Amino acid sequence: MTTEGVVETAAAATGAEAGRPGRAPAGEVWRIGKVRMRVEIRQLTRNSSLLIYTFALPVVMLLLFGTIFRGEIAGTSATYQQVYATGMIGMCVINGALQNLAYAVAIERHTKALKRLRTTPMPAASYFLGKVASVLAATLAQVAVMLLVGVMVMGLRLPADAGRWFTFAWVLVLGATACSLLGIGMSSLIRSEQGSAIVWLPIMVLQFISGVFIVFSTLPKAVQEIGAVFPVKWLCQGMRSVFLPEDFKYSEPAHSWEHGRLALVLGLWCVVGLVLCLRTFSWRGRDDG
Repeated sequence: MTTEGVVETAAAATGAEAGRPGRAPAGEVWRIGKVRMRVEIRQLTRNSSLLIYTFALPVVMLLLFGTIFRGEIAGTSATYQQVYATGMIGMCVINGALQNLAYAVAIERHTKALKRLRTTPMPAASYFLGKVASVLAATLAQVAVMLLVGVMVMGLRLPADAGRWFTFAWVLVLGATACSLLGIGMSSLIRSEQGSAIVWLPIMVLQFISGVFIVFSTLPKAVQEIGAVFPVKWLCQGMRSVFLPEDFKYSEPAHSWEHGRLALVLGLWCVVGLVLCLRTFSWRGRDDG
């Protein structure tokens, strides 16, 4: 968080009620939130090391898994490479929204950048809007790269009908929003600059039990039931419904894409994430008094 970003936010927030984020009108929250969106996206593009990591890791993982696992999945016309391509798209959202965002917010709190923002009359909701927007922007760019690699190297086929692209849009927005809000909420678990493992480990486990690295239907039944509780499984299933052949749905546990249930689960996790943010978010670190 740069001084420039704090000053720009403070200027936009002039006229709001300082220190009382819960009482800011919706219009004010949105107006300041749009400024935070621009600030967050600009700061993201200036962080070259994070950008390299963000874009390189999913591509390397996709090429690695695509090289090791080949051939068609029994009973479908989809290949392992195509399935892993959709899983890596889910990984882009998860890593950016949950892991990286949780750590970024924790670092801003640890370096007292959030404490400086607290002196501006900016509602917490506007801060959340900025973070979610930066995640969506980064995710769209990552997904574009993954689709390019998937089409050129992994045999992935882009949808030919508008319906699938519409499904892609709402699954991506709901999934990224839910994961972003959960990431902000989880940031309270990281108490130092060296505490990222607290978030990294459960997220890695979650990816394995949600069908990111392993075909979901091949997991033990008990593991599938645990994975189905969390949004990652549904995010990845939504991506499979967009980019994989229609016959692959019969290999899903319910033999269907379950779009209605998928939207419900992701929507509920958006609500859970928002409540978690509002209950746990703090501008101050534990050592700030």
